[in-house]
Amino acid sequence: MEPGKPALTLAAALLGFALTCLDASVVNVALPAIGSAFGAGMSGLQWVVDAYTLAFAALMLSTGAFSDRAGASRAYALGTALFTLASAACGLAPDLPALIGARVAQGVAAAVVLPASLALVRQAYPEPARRARAVAAWAAGGSLAVALGPVAGGALTTAWGWRGVFFVNLPVGAAILVLLVRAPRSRPRPAPLDLPGQLAAVVALAALTFAVIEGGAAGGAAAVVAVVAVAAFLWIEKRQPHPVVPLGLFRDRTVATAVAVGSAVSVAFYSVVFVFSLFFQEVQHRSALGAGLLFLPMTGLIAVTNVVAGKLTERHGPRLPMLVGQPVAVAGLLGLLCVDARTPPALVALLLVPLALGCALTVPPLTAAMMDAVPAERAGLAAGVLNSARQVSGGLGIAVFGALVAGGFEAGMRLSLAAAAALLTVTSALSVRLSGRSARRA
Repeated sequence: MEPGKPALTLAAALLGFALTCLDASVVNVALPAIGSAFGAGMSGLQWVVDAYTLAFAALMLSTGAFSDRAGASRAYALGTALFTLASAACGLAPDLPALIGARVAQGVAAAVVLPASLALVRQAYPEPARRARAVAAWAAGGSLAVALGPVAGGALTTAWGWRGVFFVNLPVGAAILVLLVRAPRSRPRPAPLDLPGQLAAVVALAALTFAVIEGGAAGGAAAVVAVVAVAAFLWIEKRQPHPVVPLGLFRDRTVATAVAVGSAVSVAFYSVVFVFSLFFQEVQHRSALGAGLLFLPMTGLIAVTNVVAGKLTERHGPRLPMLVGQPVAVAGLLGLLCVDARTPPALVALLLVPLALGCALTVPPLTAAMMDAVPAERAGLAAGVLNSARQVSGGLGIAVFGALVAGGFEAGMRLSLAAAAALLTVTSALSVRLSGRSARRA
């Protein structure tokens, strides 16, 4: 990266990450309004979320390498411009298929934005201690967007309808592009693309998600396609000189643990937000704004907790905050098992808080651990692998949880919460394997 003020680069990267996070949390609250406008059932609403998530997750495997190859700053500008245009297309969508198609375009753009933003931070702060603080600030920006998203989504949906939740992205995207004009340029690095591996990954993820959401005979056929595509992906990656996912990367204990924990946190957090967005509006009959406000206690402390987690990581390494954060999230999930239609909404809102705090305490240290475990020239690839795994897990979690609640909301909700708690319990045990201090320094 050319000389320049790291703070300017961090500000641009933070805003882009916040934009992708804002989109997810804003849309969740608007789902009942979208369903009402287009006559969509549960599967249609799942696709509104997962069309974005699938494109985001699958293509991020290659866009990390694309970020390295094109230069993080150039890739970041391209992704931001496309995301802004796709958001406009979502807001103007005349029917559900058009909305889902525009959501795919948003996901493609977000796949470029996210790894490029983290690579910009990694390049701007080569010294590990300062980088840990910068990564924490980057994560806090996304967390603040998540915190504001439900309230903003509820307010926008109430005032201007569901289309407003997409149009809100336009001024944010324009601000990022203006800021990037003054940011220093990144130097491109050689990074060959693995198109066969990327194609196999897209087919596997799309087929698996289709199988979970749609079910039936078509779902069974899709499951077979997914198994074949996964086998093909592994075969390709073992033989590619420059694989989209270097399987050897997972031989590093820190990398494997960070990916596993990040995936579990995404399943727990994003799937629970999806389910309770519907619970507040469809089961307890709250307005979109009311549902958004009920998420405020859960999301309001996330940014502050991210900062605390960054400081703990800088002082003690990633293991301590991860070992504290995951059990707190598990306790929150178990506490939610008592919720039913008669539970006072304010109590439900408070019961969501431990889950959010536990996840917020876990994400910055696992991200810093992942970045410390790889050399600087592989930062884009590592960011792509980590965040792709998190998006895949979040998307599949929403698909599975949505299928469970479709068969009976309260019973399906409890089963989903128990499954998420079990998953985080397993990853808590895996986190013990991390060293007390940060992983290998690049």
